Amino acid sequence: MTLDLGSTAPTPFSRLVRVELRKSWDTRAGFWLIASIALIVAAAEIIVLAVVVSQDESVALGDFVGTAAFLTSILLPVLGIMVVTTEWSQRTAMVTFALEPRRPHVIAAKALVGVALTLVTVVVSIAVGALCNALYGILQGGADWTFGWDDFSAFLVTQVLAMLGGFALAALLLNTPAAIVFFFVYKWVLPGLFEIGAQLIGWFSDLRPWLDFQSAQEAVWEWSSSGKDWAELVVSGILWLVVPLTFGIWRILRAEVK
Repeated sequence: MTLDLGSTAPTPFSRLVRVELRKSWDTRAGFWLIASIALIVAAAEIIVLAVVVSQDESVALGDFVGTAAFLTSILLPVLGIMVVTTEWSQRTAMVTFALEPRRPHVIAAKALVGVALTLVTVVVSIAVGALCNALYGILQGGADWTFGWDDFSAFLVTQVLAMLGGFALAALLLNTPAAIVFFFVYKWVLPGLFEIGAQLIGWFSDLRPWLDFQSAQEAVWEWSSSGKDWAELVVSGILWLVVPLTFGIWRILRAEVK
């Protein structure tokens, strides 16, 4: 007796996205990571509010959002890492790829979930910042709501890039601890090494802007009109985002599932 599956409809991509979204939070690690992002952002905003009120300092909505942007730029890459590596560290990849052998579809669903969670994080961060700014206005007799579409766009773009950076490392390494360690080296150690190299080696100071992806993203916040700034962002982005993501996807497509 032959089992013919030729007429079986393929798994809809929307179902893959829903499954990957559920998998991002229905484990203890995933749930507490998402919860921690919200709690840490809220706690930091409250601390900023308490400090500026006690010191009688002026603050705007953009300052609260900037605080959230700093924190989420550290936490969202970890989220991007776990969206990918949890599949391999918990050995569920065999089940996933048996039920959906089209690996590119699974990767695309994971990336879309990462972007969606990033968007939710951005919206929640702005909402918490707006609430704190409103409380500041009540306590101080007035609030500065300066935060335009340019600021929102820059916040969203930089956070998506941060998440995708973690996603790319995870795809390349397929190991949660290794990807997280590598990310923190990239985030905190590498800029210092770039600075030392620029100070000690004359020609490296000219090369550095083309290699430092984190510094190059300042062009997004400033919406620089300089073509050189955008070229540096593109080149450094290819080096630190596109190349690892390309090799990572290639590895996932060819990796033996055990």
